[in-house]
Amino acid sequence: MTSATTEFFDELGSRGHEPMLEKTTGTVRFDLTNGKRTERWFVSIDKGDISVSHRNAAADCTVRARKDVFEGVATGEVNAMASVLRGTIAVEGDTLLVVLFQRLFPAPGEQS
Repeated sequence: MTSATTEFFDELGSRGHEPMLEKTTGTVRFDLTNGKRTERWFVSIDKGDISVSHRNAAADCTVRARKDVFEGVATGEVNAMASVLRGTIAVEGDTLLVVLFQRLFPAPGEQS
């Protein structure tokens, strides 16, 4: 069974181009923890062209969260920005990238 997180990033990578990010360039690394294990997703955005990998590389912005919290974001059950404000998701680096990227998360009620 594939996780909602994997489905989200796989679908995002298969888009190739995202019109909502046409004026955006940068990299975002998602560090998702599950106990002592960390799952990493590296998203590169170049004027809307998106690529996704599991690279463990420096990024313009790093998002850290527990895997179960991000699962909720990926399904639309949890609001990403509210989670940042509550401190359940931590953001380091270029926070504007997260503000722009959060448009790609499903809104509540759009659950897959």
